[in-house]
Amino acid sequence: MLTRVRRGWELPESQATPESVFLERRRLIKAAAAGPIVLAGAGLLGGAARAAVEEDPSAGLYPFQRNLRYRLDRDLTDEDLATSYTNYYEFGSSKNIKDKAQKLPIRPWNLLIDGMVETPMEIGIDDLLAKMPLEERLYRHRCVEAWSMAVPWSGFQMSALIELAKPLASAKYVKMYSFLDPDNASGQRARWYPWPYIEGLTIAEANNELAFMGTGIYGKPMPKQNGAPLRLVVPWKYGFKSSKGIVRFEFTDERPVSFWEEVQGREYGFWANVNPEVPHPRWSQAEERVLGRSDKVPTLLYNGYGEYVAELYAGMEGEKLFM
Repeated sequence: MLTRVRRGWELPESQATPESVFLERRRLIKAAAAGPIVLAGAGLLGGAARAAVEEDPSAGLYPFQRNLRYRLDRDLTDEDLATSYTNYYEFGSSKNIKDKAQKLPIRPWNLLIDGMVETPMEIGIDDLLAKMPLEERLYRHRCVEAWSMAVPWSGFQMSALIELAKPLASAKYVKMYSFLDPDNASGQRARWYPWPYIEGLTIAEANNELAFMGTGIYGKPMPKQNGAPLRLVVPWKYGFKSSKGIVRFEFTDERPVSFWEEVQGREYGFWANVNPEVPHPRWSQAEERVLGRSDKVPTLLYNGYGEYVAELYAGMEGEKLFM
């Protein structure tokens, strides 16, 4: 008798959105992706729905079909909690930045793709979405502060963006820049921080199947406080690697110095892979507090995604991979 052993990241299929429900909703709202058509049709909607469409023309694309390859070993975090307990220093150093983040305009939102690429380009976020293979994935999210959540991210695999960018063979890294708008993001008025927020990955990391560009969460467009309209999601790394509000992808042969690495390099390095055996200089990483639960659970190496990413770091024992 064959016994199937469920892997650590798997979620029971019973928790997946039924395909019939997804397809019917997709059929009814697919036309909403057409930009001006959406805005014209918004007059037929109620006030709240019309405001949502005008704010984010991609709203009609959601929910995306769930990719069942990426599952979880725990319940999804409550949506209200995941969208209110957030780090976003552009709006302040507390977790309570949800209201402040609503000031950020997310349309128009153009993305610059430049550096060591065949042809630099600028593309609007909605035009980018039209080119990308959209899907939903369930991922763990582990913060360097030793808390975690489980989230249904919507978006597209980052390798599709790399393919669109066509980096030169000599490019080794992709450097990501978040927006700079101190008039609407009060945290960016703090001059002691090196704005804008910068993060980076190697090309190999960016092409790994887990690397994901998030455009939504819980079957809806990304809330502003969670990084709308485009953020990075790299679930095997600590959360500060997942840049929010990205406006530029620069391909380069020089390793980027990330935001927190520049602020405090002794505590926050370039790689930031999750490892329970390597403590933060000021606290242990052996356990994590799961949002919505009162207990703690053991932290897993690479946040449980070692089978996907461990080979990326073979032969790099001299690097500080876990900070």
